[in-house]
Amino acid sequence: MKPVCLVMGAGAGIGGNVGKRFAAGGYHTVLCRRSDEAGLQQLVSDIQAAGGSATGYLLNAIEEGSIEERVSAVEAEIGPIEVVIYNLGAQIGDRTLADTSYKAFEMGWRLATFGLFRMASAVCPKMEARGKGAILVTSATAAVRGNAGQHSHAAAMGGRRMLCQTLNAQFASKGIHIAHILVDGMVDAPDTLGRMLGADVFQQLRAAHGGEQDGLMLPEEMAETYFHVAHQHRSCWTHELDLRPYSELAWWNH
Repeated sequence: MKPVCLVMGAGAGIGGNVGKRFAAGGYHTVLCRRSDEAGLQQLVSDIQAAGGSATGYLLNAIEEGSIEERVSAVEAEIGPIEVVIYNLGAQIGDRTLADTSYKAFEMGWRLATFGLFRMASAVCPKMEARGKGAILVTSATAAVRGNAGQHSHAAAMGGRRMLCQTLNAQFASKGIHIAHILVDGMVDAPDTLGRMLGADVFQQLRAAHGGEQDGLMLPEEMAETYFHVAHQHRSCWTHELDLRPYSELAWWNH
């Protein structure tokens, strides 16, 4: 039986590429995303065509019980979950306080913080009983620096970071490795950054900073870091790290 890697937020960017990397590394990858059944099944097909093993499910993490039910089903029908990639975003773009509705603010928290709490509640007891496991959490610059217009995103990501720390405080000694991966820069991802900017602006950004210029983070290269962190020896676990292009200033220098 192959080990299982559960990816929450398996789009065409970070989540999908991390799923591909774990599948190439011998895992059965369970890919979950909110919408786009055709894109999800194409991702599964790509993994299978490369010799890997994967299944895909549409899942709305906001719905009550959706995360918990999927964890239970995977454990019962596929196998023990050894790695969770929590890659659900909470970015709604820059909005003033007046333009940030209660619903929008709460949505960011539900995806970024409460969803991670629910995932941990569902999977940590199972990992603890087995004495091993890893939860890798994609985060953002907003987790450590609140900028104007980022009320929802910064509050949600700051909460996500602190939740990773409290989970580590309880579960690291139980053999569960929880890593907060701070993405401090723009990712060459058409379904996240591309959707936010619009197709034309995104292509202009790619032309100016992408390709051989390496000014945009490549999801397939980021996936190598996720795979490495998940397989670190427990004597030297990484609990928090930053990823950014070589040409960008770190968040603390802005």
